[in-house]
Amino acid sequence: MPPVEPPVSPWHFPDPRGIDDDLIAIGADLAPGTLLAAYRAGLFPMPLDDDPTGWFSPVRRGVLPLGGLKVSKSLRRSFRDYEIRVDTAFSEVISACADPARDGGWIDEEIQHAYGVLHELGWAHSVEAWHEGSLEGGLYGIAIGGLFAGESMFHRRRDASKAALVGLVGLLADGHAERRLLDVQWRTDHLASLGVVEIPRREYLDRLRQALTLPLPAAFHRT
Repeated sequence: MPPVEPPVSPWHFPDPRGIDDDLIAIGADLAPGTLLAAYRAGLFPMPLDDDPTGWFSPVRRGVLPLGGLKVSKSLRRSFRDYEIRVDTAFSEVISACADPARDGGWIDEEIQHAYGVLHELGWAHSVEAWHEGSLEGGLYGIAIGGLFAGESMFHRRRDASKAALVGLVGLLADGHAERRLLDVQWRTDHLASLGVVEIPRREYLDRLRQALTLPLPAAFHRT
């Protein structure tokens, strides 16, 4: 089954092309329709220090080309130790990503609830790395057509989050792979070591427009 389309948001986001800053807007809400409208416009939310929600569209966007994933020999060996599952432990994955003990943690209870609702509607998904019946790592994000917008990842065992990423790329590698878009928001040195690159915002938005017309990968259809 396809995801459930929620009521349309009353909020309207500005076109990020005319704004020379990563932060595009402040405020609005985290209702399902608002979140989906933001992702479709190339934006994503993060709480600001003074409490309101900030809506970001990086001038230099981090993306992972599906054919550019870098898998080291050690990661290839580690990957064989994990079972990759989809959407069997979404709440546990987002809770682990939100662990306040993590450096730079930004996922608060409001974010967790909002993405939990999107998960119930079929838009938010977790890709999980299991070892001997235990969840050891994973990631979560939003899937809309050919876009997968990665939000966060975690690990409890070596290479578990990387294994989940390898699993995600495999799920996206179908007949539409060349036009699918795996968004990671910002490039970091860690993500760059896995093949993430930066592209200009305008290129990202052009590719997003095309990606949104594609069918949802089979792994993310509601059962």
